Amino acid sequence: MSLLILVVDDEADVELLFRQHFRRDLKAGCFDIGFALSAAEALQLIEEAQGVTLILILSDINMLGLSGLEMLPRAKAARPDVPVIMITAYGYAETRRKAFESGAEALLTKPLDFAILRGEIESRLGWAA
Repeated sequence: MSLLILVVDDEADVELLFRQHFRRDLKAGCFDIGFALSAAEALQLIEEAQGVTLILILSDINMLGLSGLEMLPRAKAARPDVPVIMITAYGYAETRRKAFESGAEALLTKPLDFAILRGEIESRLGWAA
């Protein structure tokens, strides 16, 4: 059973960025990273996840169509066991409040600090940071 982190962002270049930062983990088979370019695509992937253990969802808040904040309660309803970390370029207090009220475990701001993100991932895998 493989471990999967799902990244949801409507900017396609995010995939390359994540694959570069976690290339050693991916090569070693520690976990895999899946990507969805929309909240709707992410919800479908969450529902259909077979043969993998979904360990974390990382979602941008501001996306075309369904926003990350709109997706969050639906993702939590489908998979209440999976933590969701929201990512935003704008760390407004109201956005933070809405994210946590909807079930987010954390809110990270762009540009992402991948050391902090690595710590979040490691804590969910039970690894020492």
